[in-house]
Amino acid sequence: MPKINGNEIRPGNILEHDGGLWVAVKVAHVKPGKGGAFAQVEMKNIRDNRKLNERFRSADKVERVRLEQKDQQFLYESDGLLHFMDAETFEQVTIPADIFGDRRPFLQDGMTIVVEYYEEEALNAQLPDKVTCTVTETEPAVKGQTAANSFKPAILDNGVRIMIPPFVGEGEAVIVSTETMEYVERA
Repeated sequence: MPKINGNEIRPGNILEHDGGLWVAVKVAHVKPGKGGAFAQVEMKNIRDNRKLNERFRSADKVERVRLEQKDQQFLYESDGLLHFMDAETFEQVTIPADIFGDRRPFLQDGMTIVVEYYEEEALNAQLPDKVTCTVTETEPAVKGQTAANSFKPAILDNGVRIMIPPFVGEGEAVIVSTETMEYVERA
C-alpha cells in the first residue's frame, strides 16, 4: 500500500491508522503563528462509525488504502443478508443489509450496484444516483394550489415517505435521488 505525507490527505481518502480503516471526512490545513504547519483531519471508522480528530504534520507518513470496486447484481434478501451475484465471475456473495443504512428500501430486484471491498470484506455499497419508484399513497391535488414551493407528502411503493409536487398523483412513477432521498422529477 502506498504511503502518503500527512499534508496530502484529502476528504474521501481511506487511511489505515491505529489498526483500523478510516475515511477522511474533513481536512483543514492549519499554519499556526508558531511551529510547523499541520493538517487537522476528521476521520470516521469504516467498520464501527467512530469519529476521530487527528493532526498530521507533513513529515508524518500515513498508509492510503485503495478499495477494490466490483459490480454486483442484487438477487434476494434472507435473514438480514443481501445476496448478490458478481457481474464478472457470476459468483454469489452475501452482504449484511445494514451496509446501506436508511437507503436500503431503494435496492430493487436485479439492480446493479458497486460494492467496495478491502481484501475480501465488503465495506461500502453504492446505489445508483437515481431510482424510479411508484407513488402508492398521496393526497389529491387541491385546485388552485400552484405555489412554486408547495409540496405534499407521499408514500412510495418501497414504503419510504417523501415530499412531491402537487401535480403528481397516485400510481405515477417518479425519480428519487438515493443520496438525498428527495423527489427529482417524473419518470
